[in-house]
Amino acid sequence: MVPSPLALLLALGAAATALAEPLRFVDCGSKDGSIQEVNVSPCPTQPCLLHKGTSYSINVTFASKIESQGSKAKVYGEMLHVDIPFPIPEPDGCKSGIQCPIQKGHYYSYLNKLPVKSEYPSIKLIVKWELVDDQDQMLFCWKIPVQITS
Repeated sequence: MVPSPLALLLALGAAATALAEPLRFVDCGSKDGSIQEVNVSPCPTQPCLLHKGTSYSINVTFASKIESQGSKAKVYGEMLHVDIPFPIPEPDGCKSGIQCPIQKGHYYSYLNKLPVKSEYPSIKLIVKWELVDDQDQMLFCWKIPVQITS
């Protein structure tokens, strides 16, 4: 029997969650949802040390306050109050653990990866992660301090 992609995604999420501690985060404007928990794995202490050439698992548990056909992630590195877009492999929330359409009052587990490229500078910054709905309103927005290191 070949496991379904959803079963694999759930297994990966469970494995990532087992290694992750809930992070202290700043809610930066979650209007259409409420964040229950943010996990970055591996990140045993804060600020998270992000090693170049490594990919980190992101797991956000949130409740939706609205209905939406889809969702899209936007990730930034915030330095000196300037948001610099940070590319992620899969911006579509419906392909990142969320069963769409999104329903009001339901809880979701958003799963994604944060790749840290080798060419990124070694620097301290804030990671800002947004998930927006069909109306470009924030289902969630959170920030955590990180340090990119070799």
